[in-house]
Amino acid sequence: MRAAVLWRIGEPMVVEDVELEDPKEGEVHVRLAASGVCHSCVHAADGSWDWAIAPAVLGDEGAGVVERVGPGVSSLKPGDHVIISWSPVCWRCRYCVTGRPQLCERRPPFGYMADGTTRMRVRGESILHFGPATYATEMIVPESCAVKIRDDMPLDKAALIGCAVTTGVGAVINTARVPSGASLAIFGTGGIGLNAIQGGRLCGAYPLIAVDVADNKLEFAQSLGATHAVNGSREDPVQAIRALTAGRGAEYTVVAVGNIQAMQQAWDATAPGGTCVVIGAPPSEQRIQVDPMHLYRDEKRLTGSRYGSARVHDDFARLVDLYLAGKLELDRLVTKRYPLEEVNEAHRALVAGENMRGMLIFQ
Repeated sequence: MRAAVLWRIGEPMVVEDVELEDPKEGEVHVRLAASGVCHSCVHAADGSWDWAIAPAVLGDEGAGVVERVGPGVSSLKPGDHVIISWSPVCWRCRYCVTGRPQLCERRPPFGYMADGTTRMRVRGESILHFGPATYATEMIVPESCAVKIRDDMPLDKAALIGCAVTTGVGAVINTARVPSGASLAIFGTGGIGLNAIQGGRLCGAYPLIAVDVADNKLEFAQSLGATHAVNGSREDPVQAIRALTAGRGAEYTVVAVGNIQAMQQAWDATAPGGTCVVIGAPPSEQRIQVDPMHLYRDEKRLTGSRYGSARVHDDFARLVDLYLAGKLELDRLVTKRYPLEEVNEAHRALVAGENMRGMLIFQ
């Protein structure tokens, strides 16, 4: 198999021949069709996150076909089409059994399988994985991370559901639970933010306000359902949002970018009684300021959203159905497709804001 290996933080990835071990108890071997290119992987590669690991294979968004299953696997068989989840679950802890599997407290150590080892080696050296490691033609994942979907779903589109779509749509529908007719502002219209816009459209939010500093992304957000666009490089987003909401601010705000200023603006633009949901992950050690008076006097709520508060074994199938029914746009989200050998170029284009979503294609 081939994979893009990040040997050292801050250096380009190198495509290598990788030895992949057989799946062990409760594990699945998947041959990938495609992988999305996500900002999380950029943050890991460039050192923005001080907890990033190397050597590692990045990639947290993919889909493919089951090649083999290990002992004890009961929900999958060779030939099944699957979307890869980056959040393994145990199905037994308090969070899993109460419907919040994204917070599973028995997740394996980051970069490793459940037994504390890895399944990839290059020239005898063990290679860690950032999430499921979808920057590779094949992979071994826990059974819970390979979610079976219907065979008529195109796998390149399905790959987007593995992270950006689920995280963005889920932050609006599952975490914020935006009701029809509520005002909603989305800060950041990258891969996740655009899908938060789609979540707002599915909920019937109004006004549905997109905030960014790039006109091309704002125009695209409006084509996906945003009713208003605010360019934060030309006007104050807080004042603009208040002007569109009778002076109150938005009842719901979602921050889909790892930028402290955007998080602060979203909180300030949230109406009394409103909810601000933070998805974006900023560089390590950065903070925002929250005046406690807004919490008890205005009953404002500030919350995070991990993986769109998703229950992926239900939500992935639901999102697939919405796409095939024409209710969820996926085709236009992919700006450019790349072979694995151009993974560093895909990262560069993402940082430069050239792509709505880049995708690595393996089949």
